[in-house]
Amino acid sequence: MASTAGEARAGATAPPDIRLPGILLGSGLGGFVDGILLHQLLRWHHMLTGTDGDRIGVKYYDPKTVPGLEMNTVWDGVFHAVCWILVLLGLATLYSRVTRDRRRVWTSRVLWGWVLVGWGVFNLVEGVLNHHVLAIHHVHEGPHRTWWDLGFLLLGALLVIGGHRLQRTGRPFDPDAPDARRTGPAT
Repeated sequence: MASTAGEARAGATAPPDIRLPGILLGSGLGGFVDGILLHQLLRWHHMLTGTDGDRIGVKYYDPKTVPGLEMNTVWDGVFHAVCWILVLLGLATLYSRVTRDRRRVWTSRVLWGWVLVGWGVFNLVEGVLNHHVLAIHHVHEGPHRTWWDLGFLLLGALLVIGGHRLQRTGRPFDPDAPDARRTGPAT
């Protein structure tokens, strides 16, 4: 019966799982991309600009008025604060799980695959909840807003699939494994 490298080291602990830190980092970073690109640079929407949110009791705030823009700016700030907390939690979790040779983890396909998964999960959760269930905003208002919202969900699904495939091509991060870049190929 074949044994894994982990089983070969009697009494050794399993390498740290970096799935959760990667997903937390990806969710926070994906939220920042959404907030910076769609809310601030393109100004396609803000947190409370969905014109049909009132059907479930969510007040619409017109960003073309000063009071509406002020309220949306506050809620965009709350959104960015949540993204910031997710990134900090991801970093703290990663730091606690990887106690040695931390530099190597940042080049790991496994970590970056999970970051992409986290970004995709952010898009899927935010897209379903805010665009479809609560309708507090849409990706881009106008006659084709449903297509923009569906494209956002499609991007999320592609990020999850691509991230999952990327992390599968990497070696699990094991700080006890020799670093081929430092030691060279085995002879």
